[in-house]
Amino acid sequence: MSIRLLLVDDQPLQRLGFRAVIETQPDLEVVGEAGDGAQAVAMTRALRPDVVLMDVRMPVLDGIEATRRIVELGAEARVLVVTTFDLDEYVYAALRAGASGFLLKDVPPPDLLTGVRAVAAGDAMVSPGVTRRLIDAFAAHLPDLATGQSPADQLLDRLTERERDVFRQVARGWSNAEIAGSLTISEATVKSHIGRILTKLHLRDRVQLVVLAYESGIVRRGER
Repeated sequence: MSIRLLLVDDQPLQRLGFRAVIETQPDLEVVGEAGDGAQAVAMTRALRPDVVLMDVRMPVLDGIEATRRIVELGAEARVLVVTTFDLDEYVYAALRAGASGFLLKDVPPPDLLTGVRAVAAGDAMVSPGVTRRLIDAFAAHLPDLATGQSPADQLLDRLTERERDVFRQVARGWSNAEIAGSLTISEATVKSHIGRILTKLHLRDRVQLVVLAYESGIVRRGER
């Protein structure tokens, strides 16, 4: 089955460029285009895409609020935020709103396609390296929770010791293969642990896991 995409950007030429790249792939299909966030929410409800490629700065309704509303719809669609600015201040807010990842608008076409497929499959980022760069940039803006206990700390009590190990390594941007090698387990076992962690903590994907890890203070900036 094809991965169905909704393209959201207030620049028609930008949407045209994305469409030109996506339509070269037999497993990807553009089902609609929206010029602002309000249209994106309405079209997600009507068209039920698998992935929404979402701009951040748009008229009527910005991409952050549109992402939040799409997530609140309970739709199956995953939001992949696309921004002109390298790790600008809006990206973290978009992830908090429920986005499953982000790309820069000057991303090479192969990376765009990889990102779309990764998000559609439930992964968080184009690559673990992107996750690490994102966290290094935004961890400085997270609240200092070195003292006191946050609600996230209480959630982490639900995890087994091995799940906590996997949790920390995912949050640091490690790939499944790296985690498997570190813990001397199979990649299939790593995937099973991650699935249980997401279920226990009521998280959508690895992006939300990373955000929770930094907000709870379990992982600190610069850790690897």
